[in-house]
Amino acid sequence: MTLLDRHTDFLHALRAAGIPVSLAEGLDAVRAVDALGLGERETLRAAYAATLLKRQAHRPGFDQVFDLYWPALVGDGVGDGVGDGVGDATDPEEAVGPSDGPAELADLRERVEQALAADGAADGADAGDLTALAREAVARFGRIRGRGPGEQRWSAYNTLNRVAADDLGGRAAVRRFEELVETEVRRRAAEVRGPDHVARHAVRTAVDQLDFSRASRAELDRMRHEIQPLARRLASRLHREQRDRRRGPLDFRRTVRASMSSGGVPLTTHHRPRRPGRPDLVVLCDVSGSVAGFAGFTLMLVFALREQFDRVRAFTFVDDVHEVTDDFTRGADPADALARLSASAAHASRFGRTQYGRAFTRFAEQHRDALTPRTHLLVLGDARSNYGDLALPVVADLVHAARRSWWLNPEHPRHWGTGDSEAPEYAALLPMVECRNLTQLGEFVHDLA
Repeated sequence: MTLLDRHTDFLHALRAAGIPVSLAEGLDAVRAVDALGLGERETLRAAYAATLLKRQAHRPGFDQVFDLYWPALVGDGVGDGVGDGVGDATDPEEAVGPSDGPAELADLRERVEQALAADGAADGADAGDLTALAREAVARFGRIRGRGPGEQRWSAYNTLNRVAADDLGGRAAVRRFEELVETEVRRRAAEVRGPDHVARHAVRTAVDQLDFSRASRAELDRMRHEIQPLARRLASRLHREQRDRRRGPLDFRRTVRASMSSGGVPLTTHHRPRRPGRPDLVVLCDVSGSVAGFAGFTLMLVFALREQFDRVRAFTFVDDVHEVTDDFTRGADPADALARLSASAAHASRFGRTQYGRAFTRFAEQHRDALTPRTHLLVLGDARSNYGDLALPVVADLVHAARRSWWLNPEHPRHWGTGDSEAPEYAALLPMVECRNLTQLGEFVHDLA
């Protein structure tokens, strides 16, 4: 395999992992590599990152793919240059020896504990020490037995289970060691099965491509940091829209006076000012079990929006409506607020089954005053109503009462209208937008202009 082939495959793997890389950026990377050379692997990593990445959120996935296509070493060898990733994996038993018994395990655990303690110290520790220990741990205790030559397999779970790193240090340092073990397992797997195969099946998807409904708690934590700037953009666009519509009546005299400089042609109109005001936001969140993962995202979004608006009213619902505005106080800890909101989902359910029509009716009966000509209405849910009444006239009245309304749906449009999905009926009353990941949320915010 040539260097150009490796470069091309690397770019394809990045795109498959959800990291956008254009042809022009690929050419920029080639120029950077040509200028900096291949002598230092970390310099090569920095050159690719500087030319290919546009968002910091893409860096973890980039590093994982880079380590597959530009490994630090081959087999159990030791090296710091740029390897080609092609070679026969050395049998761990030959390199380290068959001694992986209790005494060897105790010795390794002691050295890992010392390295983790040094890693968490104020003066830091040599990162290479922890990396070398992770490689040794995988070589000694991570190999899956019973495989023939060319079929070797290693397991991060087996390695971490034997070493029991959770008991050896602080959470942050332990997580660093776990990541190094996972990196080493992927490197060894790439030597046996090829980097393309491992990149397709073992590299985490970029955070902005993760499906909200399938995201784990750790992935939702990663998303939380990305939602904040999107919430600021959404708030600024709504403020700008209302500001543009806030112009008062035409000031005829000022307009005519200004037109004198253009020969009497009124190129610019002048208006009398109106009193300033901020738009309000009302959010209705479906928190039923069918959208449990999406509900976690919606609550994070509402929390982020609360930080950007002066007046936000938030409601959760299943078949009943429960106001949760007071849980979104400024300065509150997001994790605590989200935990309270998740625990309060029972208040939004009377019969335990989603009924959008009943929820909208209850909202109209109890909180109709929340919607004014200055209010933007945002509905978050999958529109699956268990074949119940849809209360379409009620929804139409709510949409008419608000300045603008949107519905974010976590399902793919091909599923709208299937089974108990009532998405087409509701979409006829207010714009419904597919929103399954942060990329689509960003597109929604961008299209508001």
